[in-house]
Amino acid sequence: MKELKRKAYERALEDLYEDLVSLQRWIITNGKRVALVFEGRDAAGKGGVIKAISAPLNSRYTRIVALPKPTERESSQWYFQRYVEHLPAAGELVLFDRSWYNRAGVEHVMGFCTPAQYRRFLEDCPAFERLVTDDGLILLKYWLAVDQEYQEQRFAERASDPLKRFKISPVDLEARTQYAAYGAARDAMIAATDTPLAPWFVADFNDQRRGRLDVIRHLLARLPERARPDKPLKLPRLARKPAREHLADESLWIPKSSPDARTAPDAKKKSKD
Repeated sequence: MKELKRKAYERALEDLYEDLVSLQRWIITNGKRVALVFEGRDAAGKGGVIKAISAPLNSRYTRIVALPKPTERESSQWYFQRYVEHLPAAGELVLFDRSWYNRAGVEHVMGFCTPAQYRRFLEDCPAFERLVTDDGLILLKYWLAVDQEYQEQRFAERASDPLKRFKISPVDLEARTQYAAYGAARDAMIAATDTPLAPWFVADFNDQRRGRLDVIRHLLARLPERARPDKPLKLPRLARKPAREHLADESLWIPKSSPDARTAPDAKKKSKD
């Protein structure tokens, strides 16, 4: 299948935004708690799909969770403890860019946890998720799949682009040699933790644009409830002509620049001097 063109992708995404906003309105109005977990190989496209989902939503009720390496104190806690505090409250949608499933993936494959810790996680995780879903949490888990050929293309792009180079870590570089091991770990993880209350879904992300649309459509189908749109507001006319901004200290304004300017006007002037 050919890669989806940008204009076609943007048109399709725009058509889905109204449904996403209506879905969020239902979450807020009914005090629902919704958590979406995104897992997958490095460079699969987790950040991109999370941005696509969250873009049209009210940021007051939407949170993105991407936790760094645990601190020494967090490492001594119950494994799930650091994640519990990030679960949604009433009316919130939380999107996890990686989650507690780090233990079943990168920690296991890269040897960052012991075999006993790994086995215990696979045993404890369904019980943990049953507790939170029995309490009313709506939990959907997505694995983003990408063939190694496409993964390598994205790694190469990140390595050559200074704006994307920060996305490559030493762990990512080592993970390139563990493609098969990550696949085996994924299969074991899904077999142990795919339950009716907390199901796994796998999305093809060889074409990231198409993959984002597939995930959003699937999410909207899994959560079909919608709140009625707000009634249009009729704004009363202002009593006076619209006012302009006037500062007591006009020197606080920053310099205006043209859309294609790469440096501030003052900086250009100094460079010429």
